[in-house]
Order: sequence, then C-alpha cells, then structure tokens
Amino acid sequence: MPRFRLATAAATALLLVAGLLTASATPAAAVASGPVIDENFADPDVMKAGGTYYAYATNSDGRHIKWATSTDLVHWTVQPGDALPTLGAWADSDWSFPPGGSGDHGVWAPEVFAAGPSSYVMWYTAHDRASGKQCIGAATAGTPGGPFVPRDTSLVCTPETGGSIDASSFTENGRRYILWKNDGNCCAQDTWLHLQQVSTDGLRRTGAETQLIKQNKPFEGTLVEAPTLWKHGGTYVLFYSANFFGNGSYVSSYATSTSLRGPYTKAAAPLMTTDAFAGSVRGPGGQDIVTGPDGRDRIIFHGWNPDFTYRAVYSRRLDWQGNRPVVEGAKVRYEAEDATFTRANARYAAGGASNGVVVGGIDFDDSRVTFTVHVPRAGGYRLYTRYANGSDAGAASHKLFVNGAAAGTVDYPFTGWDNWQTSERAVTLRAGTNTISYGKGANFTELDAIDIA
Repeated sequence: MPRFRLATAAATALLLVAGLLTASATPAAAVASGPVIDENFADPDVMKAGGTYYAYATNSDGRHIKWATSTDLVHWTVQPGDALPTLGAWADSDWSFPPGGSGDHGVWAPEVFAAGPSSYVMWYTAHDRASGKQCIGAATAGTPGGPFVPRDTSLVCTPETGGSIDASSFTENGRRYILWKNDGNCCAQDTWLHLQQVSTDGLRRTGAETQLIKQNKPFEGTLVEAPTLWKHGGTYVLFYSANFFGNGSYVSSYATSTSLRGPYTKAAAPLMTTDAFAGSVRGPGGQDIVTGPDGRDRIIFHGWNPDFTYRAVYSRRLDWQGNRPVVEGAKVRYEAEDATFTRANARYAAGGASNGVVVGGIDFDDSRVTFTVHVPRAGGYRLYTRYANGSDAGAASHKLFVNGAAAGTVDYPFTGWDNWQTSERAVTLRAGTNTISYGKGANFTELDAIDIA
C-alpha cells in the first residue's frame, strides 16, 4: 500500500501484551474477541522498521507518548520509556485536559514514519502556549524508539479554527501528505478533515490545503476527527472517528472518492459502533488501517474498558465488499431501500427509521425484498432484522430465503407502526456474496434494515 505507516494486526493473532509479559503469556487464539492490549493505549499508530514493529499511543501513565515493540505482531512488550520525553518549545507540557482524565496533558495521537535510512519523524498534538489551542508538532529520531527530539516550532497551528489535532500520513507517487482535523468543536465551529502535501522529510507543509469532509450526519454529533487515508484498488477510503470520545457514542466511519482531494462521499451508516459490537467494545475509534504479515488488511482501534477508565486496543480483520469495508465481528447494516424489491414499495420520511426510508407492501405471494450481503468466511452468522409490525392480528412473519433456498421464517412480535424493533435469528452463509430475501408471510410488516454479524 502507498503508505509508510505499516502493518500491525492479524485479526485472530495480534496480541499486544501489557507491561513486560513474556511471549508465551497468552495464546494467540485468545485475542480474537477481546482487547489485544488491555491497558491505556489510545489512538494507536504502528509502523515497521526492519524486523520489528513499533506502536505509539496518546499520553498516559506519566509519558507523553507510550510505545511498544513486537517482532511477530503476536507478542508485544510495552516499553517503560517515553518516546517523546520533551515537547517542542512551543508546547505547554503543564496544561491539563480534564475530559481526558487525570494526567492528560493534551499530548495526543502520534504518527510515526520513516523519512529515510535511520531517519524517523513523529507528528504529535500538544497544547500551544501562545494561542491556548491544540497544535501539531514534529520531532525526529535516528531510531524508531527514539527518544524523539522535538522541533522548536509547530508544524500545523490554526487557532482561528479552534486548533489542529490528529495528524496522519499518506504517501502516493513519491509524495507525502499530512491529514489533520481543525479542532472546531472546542469553540462552536465546524470540524473539517484537511489534506496537504508536505516535504519529503515531513517537516514542512507545501502546496495547497484541501478540506475533505466535515460533520453533517446525526451519528457524528458535533465533530469528525482522527483521519486515516487508505487506498483500496482505485478508490481512496477516508476512515475517521466521530462524536464524543469519552463514552459509548464514539464511532468510526468512512467516506470514499476516486480522487485524492475529493469530493468524498460518506457512508450512510458508521462502520463501527458500540452497538455493532453488541456492547463488547465501547466507543470504538482512533482507528488505523494496516496490512498484516499475511498480506490481509487489518483495522486496529481503541475502545473503553467496562468501567470507562481506560482505552484498550482492539484488532479486527478488514474485508471488502467492493469498496465497502467490512470489519470482522461488527454488525454490517444494509438498508431496506437499497435492496432489490418487487411487488413492494419504499416509504419515505418513516419516523424513527435508521435512514428515514423503509420498505413495505410485502403483501403478495410474489413480493420479494432481496439484500445482497458479503461475508469473509463461510459459516454461521446472526441476522438482525429491523422491523415494525402494526398488524391488527398481532404477530407477523416473513418467509426467508438464503441464496434462493427456503430458510424458514423471520418472526415479528407486535410493535405498532413506526416502532422499530429487532428480530434476531441464525443464518448460514457462504464466503463472499450472498442473497437474503424476504417474502410474504403472516400478516404485515415493514422492513427498515438488516444487520449481519
């Protein structure tokens, strides 16, 4: 892939072990569903140098930048030192960020990449003493573990738009670009994700700055942030986080474009949410996309522990349905209005529907609503059908067909119209593309969406 920010993660084999545990402490199979580093390691960024992988995280435990190392992407050692022991002269290391918890001094979201032989650059966020806003600085080191030595001046500092945070790197055709967020939510401004070319060494911005996307969807709340740009085939996929980081409302989503500078089209629904993981991951965000040693894409991200006292790291395999990313273990939503339907109809402005549109009128023997879904592996999955049943007779159902074969029914207790609930059942799917069809059953039900997990 055209990035210097390289791989960390094998969806069923990445183990980031906290502290100084030995390689044999936990079998690789044990990390499939739980956190892969079960301590505070927020906003994870990973790069590879030689045969070693290096991970970096937002400030905690008295360190500006935590870091860890691995030789196999399975067993990790969280190093005791600080990768960035000193901040740039522009930064105020004594400033405190109360929403981040005790000891959070606003040193966030590092990005590290190789700028040449024995030359490494770190971009980091810190509090600008002069403006009182967050800004992005740069530091350099001769080895990936540092210590990184900061430059005296910031790299990106825009106090007039709330400040600048969450730097990320993308390279293509020998050119390097920086992505970042203007921190407008600090002061009732829009938050934009920006892109700009930088010098080869990553220490100077050059050329035009482009605004890519801003917050404009309900699930995003007041902000978008944490950009990660990935190229899949000929499509640029801009992953990002949104909403409030401090609770379960934090999400990750994405937007796509055929051009580096856009325009980008956002997905209708977020990629990862607390609900998508059935509550097992809380507030998934701060994501990074990497390629594993098996050549497959991975997504790594943080999520809160059950007590919301620290953000642990999770790793999942990332598959693709065309240009649509699919995260292992997360529900994937398919809207009913995007399905193929015959002898049925779409109803717009449906109150409380996930995208404001539903499909009803599935009232005839030849009525069909057919979803095309993608799963990475053959086997058993959970099918969640979001429905509303206002039938006078009470309970209702649809006949279900999987890949054209009858698969029983989906049953719906009475809810009343526009009271959207979920009916859950098991289905068996083949690897790759499948069709899931709904036909006339007992009484009447409208379909809002389905989720596959």
